[in-house]
Amino acid sequence: MITMKDIIREGHPTLRKVAEEVAFPLAQKDIELGEEMMTFLKNSQDPEKAEELQLRGGVGLAAPQLDISKRIIAVHVPSGDLENPEPVLSAVMYNPKIISHSVQDACLSDGEGCLSVDREVPGYVVRHSRITLTYYDAAGEKQKKRLKNYEAIVVQHEIDHLNGIMFYDHINADNPYSLKDGVLVIE
Repeated sequence: MITMKDIIREGHPTLRKVAEEVAFPLAQKDIELGEEMMTFLKNSQDPEKAEELQLRGGVGLAAPQLDISKRIIAVHVPSGDLENPEPVLSAVMYNPKIISHSVQDACLSDGEGCLSVDREVPGYVVRHSRITLTYYDAAGEKQKKRLKNYEAIVVQHEIDHLNGIMFYDHINADNPYSLKDGVLVIE
């Protein structure tokens, strides 16, 4: 079971490397890794399990954060709706690739956080507001998804990890809260 002690922190060289694509058919260990990453996210969002296992809440996790330089991400974005608790996005993605994106940019009003970063990093992290991506699932089936706003931002954050990019690399160092006209600020 993945816990916080398995997650490497900023400064570790693996977080700055470009991860390797995974080969298909997937090795059993890569399938199990994806399942364990998803279990971590679900546990981190369950208040009782998170407290018991001392997990920080997360909606995404990339294999490089576990010191495994492979192009594997897991995302589990809850709906936040108690009436309809089905997650709005829940997938393990192998070799995810953004194939197109919107001209419009977006950012989260509260900035971004990361399980590999143990400090607050103030500022807007500007990303594309809409993306289309392809990836493979554990069965080796190619998937294509269109995402917008929060879900698009989560996936871009995780794909950045596969490319050795940290979220704060996107923050304007001179003026962390400056935005160009037209950037959508998501509450």
